[in-house]
Amino acid sequence: MPSGQIINVKVTPKSSGDSITGWTDSSPAELSVRVTAPPDKGKANEAVCKLIAKSLGIPKSSVEVVRGHASRHKQVSVDVSEETFEKWKASI
Repeated sequence: MPSGQIINVKVTPKSSGDSITGWTDSSPAELSVRVTAPPDKGKANEAVCKLIAKSLGIPKSSVEVVRGHASRHKQVSVDVSEETFEKWKASI
């Protein structure tokens, strides 16, 4: 049964390419994400959601920024089963 998983994400907008570069050593750990989109009118947030959804193989509508809309440090909700989430998390 799907449930919302929360990911702490550190975003680098206006990068040379879209990529998930791994987990930071900070506490709590953050998923480091680089996107080409600028931090303008939610474009970077949309790109982050699209990239995470693609990586998980789920619809973009299942990924949503829930905190930190105007910050590089965000919390993203992912509507996916815990088992799928944990496998994905370990593979990064």
